[in-house]
Amino acid sequence: MSQLLIQQYLNEIDRLRKFSGSITEGVISEAFKDLLKAWSRQLNWQFAAQYEFPSTQKSRIRPDGTIFHSLGLPFGYWEAKDTADDLDVEIGKKLSKGYPQDNIIFENSHTAVLIQNREEVLRCPMTNTEALLKLLNLFFKYEREEIREFRKAVEQFKTYLPFVLKALRERIDTAYEANAAFRVAADKFLQHARDTINPSVGEADVREMLIQHILTEEIFANVFNDSDFHRENNIAKELYALEGKFFTGAVKKDTLKGLELYYAAIRANAAEISSHVEKQKFLKLIYENFYKVYNPKAADRLGVVYTPNEIVKFMIEGADWLTQKHFSRQLIDEHVEILDPATGTGTFICELLEHFRGQPQKLAHKYKNELHANEVAILPYYVANLNIEATYAAISGQFAEFPNLCFVDTLDNVAGLGIKAGYQHDMFAGLSDENVARVRRQNNRKISVIIGNPPYNANQANENDNNKNRDYPRIDQLIKSSYIRLSTAQKTKVYDMYARFFRWASDRMADDGVLAFITNRSFIESRTFDGFRKAVAQEFNEIYVVDLGGDVRANPKLSGTKHNVFGIQTGVAISFMVKRHKQKGCKIFYARRPEFDTALDKLAYLGNTEASAISYQRIEPDKNGNWVNLTENDWDEMIPVADKKTKAAKAKSQEKAIFRLFSFGLVTNRDDWMYDRSDEKLGIKASYLVDRYESDRKTLPRYRQGKPQVDKLDSSIKWTRSVKRSLQNDRPFRLSDTRTVAAMYRPFDRQKLLFYPPLIEMLNQTRAIYGEHGEALNPTAVFADPTSQKPFMVTASECLIDMHLVGAAAGATALPRYRYSKVGERVDNITDWALKEFQKIYGKDGRAAPISTAREEIGQSRKAAPALTKDDIFHYVYGVLHDPVYREKYALNLKREIPRVPFYPDFWAWAGWGERLLELHIGYETVEPWPLDRLDAPDEKARAAGVSPKAMLKADRDSGTIRLDTETQLCGIPPEAWEYRLGNRSGLDWILDQYKEKTPKDPTIREKFNTYRFADYKEKVLDLLARVARVSVETVAITEAMKLAKR
Repeated sequence: MSQLLIQQYLNEIDRLRKFSGSITEGVISEAFKDLLKAWSRQLNWQFAAQYEFPSTQKSRIRPDGTIFHSLGLPFGYWEAKDTADDLDVEIGKKLSKGYPQDNIIFENSHTAVLIQNREEVLRCPMTNTEALLKLLNLFFKYEREEIREFRKAVEQFKTYLPFVLKALRERIDTAYEANAAFRVAADKFLQHARDTINPSVGEADVREMLIQHILTEEIFANVFNDSDFHRENNIAKELYALEGKFFTGAVKKDTLKGLELYYAAIRANAAEISSHVEKQKFLKLIYENFYKVYNPKAADRLGVVYTPNEIVKFMIEGADWLTQKHFSRQLIDEHVEILDPATGTGTFICELLEHFRGQPQKLAHKYKNELHANEVAILPYYVANLNIEATYAAISGQFAEFPNLCFVDTLDNVAGLGIKAGYQHDMFAGLSDENVARVRRQNNRKISVIIGNPPYNANQANENDNNKNRDYPRIDQLIKSSYIRLSTAQKTKVYDMYARFFRWASDRMADDGVLAFITNRSFIESRTFDGFRKAVAQEFNEIYVVDLGGDVRANPKLSGTKHNVFGIQTGVAISFMVKRHKQKGCKIFYARRPEFDTALDKLAYLGNTEASAISYQRIEPDKNGNWVNLTENDWDEMIPVADKKTKAAKAKSQEKAIFRLFSFGLVTNRDDWMYDRSDEKLGIKASYLVDRYESDRKTLPRYRQGKPQVDKLDSSIKWTRSVKRSLQNDRPFRLSDTRTVAAMYRPFDRQKLLFYPPLIEMLNQTRAIYGEHGEALNPTAVFADPTSQKPFMVTASECLIDMHLVGAAAGATALPRYRYSKVGERVDNITDWALKEFQKIYGKDGRAAPISTAREEIGQSRKAAPALTKDDIFHYVYGVLHDPVYREKYALNLKREIPRVPFYPDFWAWAGWGERLLELHIGYETVEPWPLDRLDAPDEKARAAGVSPKAMLKADRDSGTIRLDTETQLCGIPPEAWEYRLGNRSGLDWILDQYKEKTPKDPTIREKFNTYRFADYKEKVLDLLARVARVSVETVAITEAMKLAKR
């Protein structure tokens, strides 16, 4: 990237010279300035042109460029001269005027000189790419002593903070037990927090708020040293009063002394910063670093992602454009009430104040009355308050309290959602506290504009972290009655935090208004958001979407740090939604940045483009609510394999799909505990799990009283929502009730599963497919759900399946041949309606369908005029879903919907192919092995040490070999064997992956139960590879034959 920037600079210099014929500083310096600006952006630093400051000679100087570190400190300078100038003479003149000599570049487009620490360290011709690259690397790698000390202080902060936290928590524990005045004040604050933040706030949350308050008091006091914020803010007052009851004087000084270097570094750096804008940036950086060290789980749960200023300005200007276009008002006009519902550090409100800068009287009114913001976490709430008040003071010249920042959980504050319908529920009863008054005041306003960057987090990786986004009953009910009700997706993952904010904002906004959010981009095309797209098209009248892409999971060629504007893996989009109560219908406009634009490209685009000037594509959604990648084919004319209406049908007359029941596989959320290759080892893990659970059930009675003590749970086992619910309900677990069943964990990897429903997070319809105890064998076609991030795939199993059969980013969906009623009766799962539809096309006895030779071609006996049965339909569907032509033609449809299948002319050909494929895929362990060559060469070193050969399990496709360990390899693997793929891997690759020796992620499994050794399964794997090679080659042969079939 750096070399590219230099090449772009040299090209620009050449262009400027040819275009203008001039070599003066004013003409050619712009090119080097652009180079420095682009390089600075890569580092998230700021370039400032003509920044004036006092020199060491007490005079005012103004270098052509000053580059500021992310801490807000200037770290380097640039001075440009004319080509005709004597560069050394000009350098002397500038240095005599007191220009800094710690890190400065002088250049005249021919020669560049770098001076560091008062010495010339490098001089080079600027046309020499390598030399200029070296000079710029030295320039940008320079580190001021203050920055070096700050970095050292941050490292010490990371080291000492755990000890300080431990001491603080112990002192708070003592205060709760022995200090009656403290306990009374803490209980009062807790009640306040439950009333205004959310009802699930507990004593532990109060402790953490108090700790954050204590640890950051010094920071705020020194960054904004003229502020009495900690003593004057309404929330800070209460926490300060709590602190004063147990943590003062020598006790406070002694406890915090380990962090003094950190505080001292902040004081030193803050003293260097005079601009309030730079103070804001510095405080954000401190906040980010503090939060990541202090509580990384909270940073993840709250979605602590800061919005670049280019995006914030773009969104504000876009919202202003739309309010003028539709309502003939500007954002600054009276009666335009603006709310940021997840304000974080106050970036949007601060930028709104800057946007209003030129109209002081209107700004004063807006600031006092019509700008609103909410924040749920105490630390960003503090930072936001300081930033907003400092920004207003800098613009207006006078300090004024910002009276409309609320310490509240927006998603719990549903009191204002009914305001436009005349309904107002007062959630605060008779409380009169200032923060409550602020929330109540906000709830009584008709909000015209809602703008911001709501949190993104949807799930957590580990339930033991107790870090999951909690339920919001009222908002979730509104989602269920809108986004989910309108969806046809099986898996509707629209309880994502950003979807909840969309739902809240859509209901909170007045009848006329503008919603502007930057969020996850999944709502644009994800199958699970089809109901969302339908709902917003009903609720809003105009929608603009600026798709910034950057979805690394969808396109692995992208880099989050390089291509995503937030440096994350999740794609991002800006949306503007306009509501006009007198207007009918909805117009949708869409614009997308190029897939491989870098984050810098995207930010530069947004910084130089107005929302009103973008060339949008008018979107006409299809009947399924799709906005982009629309298809024109005969998909809707084909017969549905399964659908939600048939699944929910109360009568056979309502069934309009081939399969009555379909379902995701089961989800354990504790795979390391629930799966194993050994019955004995699985039993040992089950015994430990049940024993630990039972121990907690008997010793934690308060949990069952609805007061969770999640920090007291035995963390050696995996706790999930369902198990916690069992504990709260005092449900006993009995080892005698558990049983072991066969399960297809991954392709061609049948394992033992501990089938005990209380320990399985989601059974889905497993019992209806494989019987009450999961033991019934049932031929089942399995396909990748449309929400999958993996390529479409189909396989088969007769034993129960894991939902993540082909990986975590794909939902494996079962289409069973049979299903089981609640009384255990086996029932045909192919509908009578489907049989009639097929018989309409092919005849009841199959005579209307050609009698194909396909059965003979694959070694099956030919039937004479066979009767068309439901088994034949099952085979036909399985065959068609493997058709390469079908998969290519309907690729977009398969990403969005449950499959449909056409009626191909030669029914028996496809049924025959499907039948053979089912035999191969279900009976993979009994097919004839492919003749592979095994080569063994003794590993003398391993044998001499008395250990097994080192497991390798590596494939070389080009040579057709697999190296199993340091002694054995398989040769002669045909190329076709690698072509049969399930998800992102071939069948052979799945075996190699699943039998590798891996370090378990679960710490208890890792320490107590990690007994797996490849050597114990080597012979089985050798046999399995040969058989799956046969399965793969024959599958590829059949799919190749399918390409030639008539359609």
